[in-house]
Amino acid sequence: MAHTHHHKKTAFWATTQCHYFLGIILFSLTFFLPVSQQVSQILDIIALLLSGYHVMIEGIVDTIKNTKANRKFTPNTHILMTLAALGAIILGESKEAALLIFIFAGAHFLEEYVAGKSKREITKLLEMNPTEARRLKPDGTVEVVSVDQLQVGDRVQVQNGAQVPTDGMITEGAVSIDESTINGESIPREKTVGDPVFGATMNGNSTFTMTVTKNSEDTVFAKILKMVAQSQNNLSPTAAGIQKYEPVYVTAVLAIFILLLVSFPILFGWSWSDTFSRSLVFLVSASPCAIAVSAIPATLAGISNLARQGILFKGGSFLANFVNLKAIAFDKTGTLTQGKPKVVAYDLDPEFTAILPVVVAMEKQSNHPLATAIVAEFEQAEQPLSLEVTNRVGEGLSARYDNKLIQVAKPSVFDQVAVKWTTQRKSHESQGETVVYIAVDRQVVGFIAIQDVPQEQAISVINYLKKEAIQSIMITGDAKLTGEAIGQAIGVDTILTNVLPDQKAANITTNKAKFGMIAMVGDGVNDAPALATADIGIAMGDGTDVAIETADVVLMKNKLTNIVKAHQVSKRLKQIVFQNIMFSLVVVFFLVTMSLIGNLSVVAGVMAHEGSTIVVLLNSLRLLVPSKSI
Repeated sequence: MAHTHHHKKTAFWATTQCHYFLGIILFSLTFFLPVSQQVSQILDIIALLLSGYHVMIEGIVDTIKNTKANRKFTPNTHILMTLAALGAIILGESKEAALLIFIFAGAHFLEEYVAGKSKREITKLLEMNPTEARRLKPDGTVEVVSVDQLQVGDRVQVQNGAQVPTDGMITEGAVSIDESTINGESIPREKTVGDPVFGATMNGNSTFTMTVTKNSEDTVFAKILKMVAQSQNNLSPTAAGIQKYEPVYVTAVLAIFILLLVSFPILFGWSWSDTFSRSLVFLVSASPCAIAVSAIPATLAGISNLARQGILFKGGSFLANFVNLKAIAFDKTGTLTQGKPKVVAYDLDPEFTAILPVVVAMEKQSNHPLATAIVAEFEQAEQPLSLEVTNRVGEGLSARYDNKLIQVAKPSVFDQVAVKWTTQRKSHESQGETVVYIAVDRQVVGFIAIQDVPQEQAISVINYLKKEAIQSIMITGDAKLTGEAIGQAIGVDTILTNVLPDQKAANITTNKAKFGMIAMVGDGVNDAPALATADIGIAMGDGTDVAIETADVVLMKNKLTNIVKAHQVSKRLKQIVFQNIMFSLVVVFFLVTMSLIGNLSVVAGVMAHEGSTIVVLLNSLRLLVPSKSI
C-alpha cells in the first residue's frame, strides 16, 4: 500500500507541475493575442486556476477539515493567498491575481522540492527493500517466494550480484558483500560460513546459501525504515510551535483584514476601491509563508544529511535538542572502549620463551575473552600441539607438556612469586589492566597484561565535548582501578565505577538533575533503561536490538565521532532556523508597514513576500552539506 500511495503522490505532483506551466504559458499568450480586455481577464483567471488550483483547494479543504476536527476556525496560509487572489479579481486586477498565484504556487513547489530532496536520500531506501527470495525446498529445488513468506530456519540461495533478501547466517559459500545500505561503508565485507548477513545488502560475485534468522519485519533494514518513518513525523520544538500557532496567526490576520475594510473608510475617508486594495496588500504581506517553512525543511535537511553518514535520528525534536545537551554519559565497554580485551604488555624469562606456543595452544581450548586476546596477540607462535588442558573456573588453565606443569592463571593462585613479577603486576594493575601469570612447575616465569583498550576516536570526542562545555560521564560496572584508568586515559570528566545494570538509569536521573539535559550512549541490553531515561538515547549500531529499539539516535557505523557530527549539524540547524525566523519576521514587518503607510502594490507585496520564502528555503538547503569532520 505504501508503494501505491507513493506512486499516486508522484503522479499528482507531475500533473500539477504540468498544469502550472500550462497556466503560465496561457497567461503569457494574453499579452500577444488580439483579444478584448474581458476575454483577456477570463484567460487570466483560467491561467490562474490551472497553475494554482492545487494550493487553492488545499487552502479551502484543509481549513474546512481542520476546523471540523478542532471544532474551531483553523485556517492556513493558503487560504490567505486564495482570498487575496479572489479579491484582486473582484478589483478587476486579474493579471495581479494571476501573478500572485504563480509566485505563491511556485514557492510552494520549491518548498515541496526542498522537503522532497531532504527526504530523498533516506526514503529511496524503500526501493531497496527486497521483495523476492530463492527458497530451497527439502529436495534441493528452488522456489521463488515473496520475502514476507520466509520463515526463521528457511534455507535461501543468494545468487551472485543479487540482493540478500533478509537477515540470516551463511551455511555454504564464501562471499564479498556490499553492506553500505546498513553501515555506510563503501568497502565490501568478506564473509564465510557462520557469518551473519543482512537483508537489502548486495552479494558480490559468488553464490551462497543462508539460513533465515529473522522475520522480514524484524531485520536491521526494516528497523532503519521504521526509524526513517518516525523521523519524518516527529517535529522539532520550533517546527511544532510554528505549526501550532500558524492557525492563530492566520485568524488574527483575517480579523485585522476585516477591521481595516471597515475602519479605513471611516477614519481616513478612503474610497472602497482604495481600502480594499490596501487591505489585500496587507493580507498578502502578513501571510506567514516564510515563517511556516523556517524550521521543517531545515530539520528534514539535517536529518537527511546525517542519515547519509550513518547517523539515524528518530525525530526532528532529538536533532533540534542535541545542541542543548549539558552532559553525555557513556557506557564504557564497547562504547568508549573497543569491547574486546587486548594484550597490552607481557614478559617472559629468556630461558622460557619456548613455552609461548604451549600457552597459545592451551588458550585455544578456552572461549574466555582473555584467552581470545592472548591467541590473537601470539598467533605467530602457534604450533600444532596435542594437549590435555584443565580449566579451573576462577583460576585459569593448566596442562602437562614435556613432563612439565604449565599454568596460565590468576596471580592469587600462586603463593611464592619473585619480587620482579609482583612489582610488574602491581604496576599494571594500578593502570586498570588484568594480569595473568605464566608458571612452569608452579614457578612464575612471566606475565601477560590484558585490557579493553579505548577506541581511538574516544579522546577526540571527549576533547570536543570539553570545548563545547558539555560534561562527559563514564558509567561502568568495572572495579574502581580499571574504570578510572580508562576514564583518565580518555579524559572523561566524571567516572562512575562498580555500577550495576539496574543502577545506570538512576545515575542518569541524578546527573540530569545536576547538569541539565543529558544523553546516554550505550550498546547493550543493560543500557536500555538508561537510554530510555536520558533526554536523548544514543545506541551504537553494532549494539543489541533492544538498545537500538530504545534509543532516539543510532550510530550505524559504530563511530563515536558521529556524535560530534550530530552536534555540529544540530548547532547549524539552530542557527539556520533562527536566521530564517528573524529574516521572515523582518520582511513581514516591513511589508505590513509599507502596506499600511506606503504605496505597495499587490504584485510588489507578493514578489517580496514569496521571495523571502524562497530565500528561507534555499538557506535551509545548506544543511544538506556535511559538516567538517574532527
